[in-house]
Amino acid sequence: MDAINNIFKAYDIRGKVGTELNADVANRVGKALADWLPVQGAVAVGRDMRPDSAELAAAVISGLQQQGRDVIDIGQVTSDMIYFAVGGNNLAGGAMVTASHNPGEYNGIKLCREEAKPIGQESGLFEVRDAVIANRFKDAAAQSGTVTERDITEDWIEHTLSFIDTKKLKDLRIAVDAGNGMAGAIFPELEPYVPWEVDEMYFELDGTFPNHEANPLKFETLTDLITRIKENNLDGGIAFDGDGDRAFLVDETGVVLTGGVMSAMLADYFLGLHPGSNIVYDVRNSRSVPEVVTEKGGVPVIARVGHAYIKQIMREKNAPFGGEASGHFYFRDNWYADSGLIAAVIGLYVAGLSGKKLSQLREQYTHYAAVPETNFVVDDKDAALQRVVAAFPDAQADTLDGITLDLGNGTWLNFRASNTEPVLRLNAEAKSQDELDQLVAKVSKLIAT
Repeated sequence: MDAINNIFKAYDIRGKVGTELNADVANRVGKALADWLPVQGAVAVGRDMRPDSAELAAAVISGLQQQGRDVIDIGQVTSDMIYFAVGGNNLAGGAMVTASHNPGEYNGIKLCREEAKPIGQESGLFEVRDAVIANRFKDAAAQSGTVTERDITEDWIEHTLSFIDTKKLKDLRIAVDAGNGMAGAIFPELEPYVPWEVDEMYFELDGTFPNHEANPLKFETLTDLITRIKENNLDGGIAFDGDGDRAFLVDETGVVLTGGVMSAMLADYFLGLHPGSNIVYDVRNSRSVPEVVTEKGGVPVIARVGHAYIKQIMREKNAPFGGEASGHFYFRDNWYADSGLIAAVIGLYVAGLSGKKLSQLREQYTHYAAVPETNFVVDDKDAALQRVVAAFPDAQADTLDGITLDLGNGTWLNFRASNTEPVLRLNAEAKSQDELDQLVAKVSKLIAT
């Protein structure tokens, strides 16, 4: 029971294959999802390239069928394609078998309901968990659901390109690192429609990730891509994570466009299309984002970290775009769901329209020095946070998500406590690198005390 309980995280199901997640558990998840979904109708199921994903997906499908749900099997896809399948076909829900960027011994399942709405800890996931643990479901349907296989790739590419004017795309020479993940299967389907010369890196699907961890948020995994860009004098590159729902751009000098830079750049783009709109950003994100939004006549709306919160606020505010520091970018016209491919395509489109190099755009949207999210292992998280707050008595404090201290003049820090580990996560910015270094040194000492 504990093993099953532990694999249900805040936003998805994830655990080690065999010992924590197996076909029996996946079958139960399928049954519980079928019972829980509030809307009648078919459910989409997709999977990534991990060695056991096909077996787990088959088990999920079987569970859905047993409870009378028809299934649309969309095969090997990126995670953002499950949202497209559900939203674009008015389905009752979806299940994607993937562990995203986790190492090869892990797998997982992401769930969504109608209109690609998230199923997370506060929106049904723990109800699914309780049914799985109890192994208690509605009586099996008198007639099993059907399974229809469908390839949605062409429709997905068409949808992705609908966010730009393809006739205005500029010629570019780029490298794309798929990290042996699902983008290696999908990105080639985009290439005939864009005037880009693409150097494909690690496009072979391999869920053991033989070349490097498919997690572009860890900039050390981008070494090969950066080397390729520099050696061949390319215009830049794209790095995808394992399930393809996150993508980072790298400029021609080998420097990454951070989640903050991308959020600001994409916010600028969408405000050009939808003047005066609300734009959502998370508490960790660069303060460049609300500054750009305000300058462009939009309304910046801050949100808690996590896709469930971002998507909910975007729906409430009818926001065309939302960005997270982690590299998840959300689009109203994509059922408020995130997509690495859509973000990357728009980013390169904007670069072409501007006539600027990616490094120039990076500099344009970088207003502050920032520290990458830094984890501190602490025994008493509350006591450590209290020490930090006490050390900045004049700071403006906010508790929307963790503790954010605004120190004025563009300097701020945010500490968030992990729900599952004895860890505090720090994000911070300052006007200069020296100010930032001093701030981080001070809070590091306070945390270690």
